[in-house]
Amino acid sequence: MFTKLTIIGICVGSIILGLGAVSFINSPPWPHTKTIDETIDVEKIATYEFTAEKSSHQNFKVTGESFHVKLQTPGNGIQKDEDFKKEITFDWFVLQEGTNKILINNTGSTELMFQGKFEQFGDDLYMLHNVLLITTGIVIIGFSGAFSVRKPKGF
Repeated sequence: MFTKLTIIGICVGSIILGLGAVSFINSPPWPHTKTIDETIDVEKIATYEFTAEKSSHQNFKVTGESFHVKLQTPGNGIQKDEDFKKEITFDWFVLQEGTNKILINNTGSTELMFQGKFEQFGDDLYMLHNVLLITTGIVIIGFSGAFSVRKPKGF
């Protein structure tokens, strides 16, 4: 028979374990494709930064009145820092593994539409965070279950 504290501990551990698992699935550490479809408000700046492996395919499209795009790819890849009107599409293959940076500044009087499809790696620190969440959930569930079997001295 489980005590009330054991049931609470198992529930809390399960919630923490579930949060870690869902976060791990949403941003896996292995190469995956991320699709972005966002709007950028008037006079706002949007920044996208991701790590991609060599020969991975990247593309994005910006639609709006007027905007400034700064694109930096690793190595001798694309380096753009220009103003555009109406619509622009960038489509490239990464020449060297590294960090790709995209900065979009809405300089018009209407919202911008940003649509991108990026083949990228997950963030290592975020993966470590998710693994720690999963481990913490398992430890809490384990201690809660062990305490219901036999109460240790001093508790």
